[in-house]
Parts: sequence; structure tokens; C-alpha cells
Amino acid sequence: MYLPERPRILVADDERIIADCLAMILDQNGYESVPVYGGRLAVERARHWRPDLLLSDVSMPELDGIQTAIEICAIVPDCRVLLFSGDPGSKILVRAAGKNGHRFEFLPKPIAPIDLLRRIRHLRAA
Repeated sequence: MYLPERPRILVADDERIIADCLAMILDQNGYESVPVYGGRLAVERARHWRPDLLLSDVSMPELDGIQTAIEICAIVPDCRVLLFSGDPGSKILVRAAGKNGHRFEFLPKPIAPIDLLRRIRHLRAA
């Protein structure tokens, strides 16, 4: 019996509990997800795992979510990006990245699972 591949979502957040919880929600809803605990780790993982979508916090030390998304999209050009943050200023940073040609979606924290899943379905359909 043929089982179609589940869409791959790379979840990046420096707060382990958030990354793990988001990955669990995604796995329970038909996605294949991998949590990583920082931007640099996300880029390294994307080189080999080739995600369909990156779900990342904007505010992370070492490599923020926007730069992480830019680097991953250079490696995996078809990868969609959904960034999230509890910092109101992050939405401005995401818009600025858009003005530089980067197409990233944004969700404010806290993230309701139903909103997250709806936004991911929308991104995958686009």
C-alpha cells in the first residue's frame, strides 16, 4: 500500500518547550515535524532534511528567525516560511524583509493551534 509523504515542517525556537509542543501539534495533525532549538541548528538540519515549511520564532540568539529563514530559503527555494513572535516589533522586521524580496508570513504569539493549522494549510495551498 502506498502511503503519501507527509509535509515536512521544521520548527525552530530557542525555547525547547515551545518547539517541542508545536512539533507535537503538527505531528498529531498529519505533518512530519522536527523541532530544533535555534536558528543555526535549523539551517544545518534544513541542508539534509529539506523541509516544505519552516515555522520559526523571530527572536532567537545567535541567528534570528528572519536570517534563519533567508538562509534556509537559499538552500531549499520552495520552502515556505511562517514566522512567529511575542514581540510586537517583530512584525515590522518581517515586513522589512518583505520589502527586500523575502516572502514570509507572520503569526503573533500566543499561537492558538487552530490558527496555526489554518495558516499552514493556507500557505501550503498558495
